[in-house]
Amino acid sequence: MTKVAIVYHSGYGHTAVLADKIAEGVRDAGQTPVVLKIENAAQDFAPIIEQITAADAVVFGAPTYMGDVSGVFKVFADATAGAFFTGAWKDKLAAGFTNSHSFAGDKGHALESLTILAAQHGMNWVNLGLAPPGVTAAERGPDTINRVGSFIGLAGQSDNASPEISPPAGDRETARLFGVRIAEAAVRWTRGAQPALSEAA
Repeated sequence: MTKVAIVYHSGYGHTAVLADKIAEGVRDAGQTPVVLKIENAAQDFAPIIEQITAADAVVFGAPTYMGDVSGVFKVFADATAGAFFTGAWKDKLAAGFTNSHSFAGDKGHALESLTILAAQHGMNWVNLGLAPPGVTAAERGPDTINRVGSFIGLAGQSDNASPEISPPAGDRETARLFGVRIAEAAVRWTRGAQPALSEAA
């Protein structure tokens, strides 16, 4: 089976909800999610980096704090320099997700940071692939798919409430569908790579 690593930091549990729903989508697509939670900036990141290296695709996730990814996630990103210098993640598929309290909150900038991290590693980015809702602002409720209207990756919105109820159902389903998309893309990508690898040998 194709392995999709989901590596994320979650400050209050809301981003973790989206990570779990992405993993559910990967499983729904018949593939294997490998959920890797970044606990703190002082931990040993080597085991996480090894599991990403062994995966066929990776989804990076972090809350948006002060207009960018969380500081804890940035420490992890800096720790991936070894993989960068060896090209360990080159040509893997990558995707990203973020979450914050506001609808905007410069979540796009956080997703761009995740995209640039992937690009520096020579990875190939998978976008959200879900059109924003064609409804009025008044009709854009908590059950709406891609209610934030993101394209580059998954952008969730959470109120100052328990992760049991926030982010809402629409964001959770958007995350699940994103997981399905990434898993299916990874299957196509790895299958397509096999003949090329055989011919190169």
